[in-house]
Amino acid sequence: MLGLDTCVAEVMSIPGALDAMLVDHTSGMAVAVSGASGADAARSAAALTETLRATTDGLARACPGEVVRIDDMLVTTDKGHHLLRPLETVFDGPLVIYLRLDLERSNLALARHRLRSISSQLTT
Repeated sequence: MLGLDTCVAEVMSIPGALDAMLVDHTSGMAVAVSGASGADAARSAAALTETLRATTDGLARACPGEVVRIDDMLVTTDKGHHLLRPLETVFDGPLVIYLRLDLERSNLALARHRLRSISSQLTT
């Protein structure tokens, strides 16, 4: 099983990774952070948590009667790709892995595959 800091280091080893963060999905607090963006980790973590909650709520309303479970979420901007991967862990609560990728140097399929692999190591 990966530790939290090791998990973030593994995420940062994904080609094109610019920033990585583990976020406590319940509280919206950053648990582990790595990268060079200079962003306010506490505010970013809270905003990412709200984004994921709003998306889950929106999908649940769009698909009434269905159980909506997000495996991962991708947002592409003019500056890069942003991946969110929620997961249940053996720690105190659910976590979200956030990864910001360089638009030109990243491979989304590889990044999603690596995040799936890393998250499975964190949850076992």
